[in-house]
Amino acid sequence: MKVFNSIDSFYSSKKTIMTIGTFDGVHIGHQSILKKITSIDTQKELTSVVLTFFPHPRMVLNQENSIKLLNTIEEKILLLKRFKVENLIIHPFDKTFSDLSPEKFVTEVLIKKLNIQKIIIGYDHRFGKNRAANIDDLIIFGKKYGFEVEQLSAEEIDEIAISSTKIRKAITDGNIKLANDYLGYPFMLTGKVIHGKKIGRTIGFPTANIEITENYKLLPKNGVYVVSSIMNNMEYYGMMNIGKNPTIGENEQSVEVHFLDINEDLYGKELQISILEHIRDEKKFNSLSELQEQLAKDRIFSLNFIKKQQ
Repeated sequence: MKVFNSIDSFYSSKKTIMTIGTFDGVHIGHQSILKKITSIDTQKELTSVVLTFFPHPRMVLNQENSIKLLNTIEEKILLLKRFKVENLIIHPFDKTFSDLSPEKFVTEVLIKKLNIQKIIIGYDHRFGKNRAANIDDLIIFGKKYGFEVEQLSAEEIDEIAISSTKIRKAITDGNIKLANDYLGYPFMLTGKVIHGKKIGRTIGFPTANIEITENYKLLPKNGVYVVSSIMNNMEYYGMMNIGKNPTIGENEQSVEVHFLDINEDLYGKELQISILEHIRDEKKFNSLSELQEQLAKDRIFSLNFIKKQQ
């Protein structure tokens, strides 16, 4: 998959089949669209294009309602690669771009820059300045300028809209199973292992402290989770704590993973953590020994969960 950082850097001598959207989560609704455009591109000798934006339009147009995203840009690229999309354009979204009139967006972007032959889009899709144009306008433009518009059914769009909303709410609520069902894969966090206070190792539960640098990334509610990570082509399981470690009087939120079956120096490594199940909410214990006892129970829960998955 070729990745382009703007519409201006994209060029294709072949006609394109494309879709447009934020594709946050690349969830089961998105996946149905991706499978559709990549199957048609092979049949009709078109090249497939996904046009997405960063920052998320709501970050620019509704700054007072800043949205937390399911994926970082790197995670989104990784997920889209799985669906054999040929071209991904991540266009910088700003006020100037949002001010393009609907017809100018069609002529200057879709036709002139993206060489469009066909677009697959939802019946409720809106575009252009103030989101003034809808699918009916796009169909009219298609007839006028010679490209095909395929609209997704209301049922397909409802599934997409509902799942996007539900995924964010499920993750915020700690309902990882529901979130993963809608995503079609385990929700992930990606970050570098950094040095922490090393308190975990004093009670027999050493942890890898994961630094998540993207402040727009959505985190699950504070608590303990069963997780896994691929390292050296092997899957390793662990317990992850998200929170402020109230038992030891921490104030800053941290993400820490105790791996159950690996004992090596992970400092400086970039890890992708797949979140598999919520174990319990964050809790303040009266002593480190009480915390240690609870972590032993969490370990048993995790091992039993993992055994059922295998």
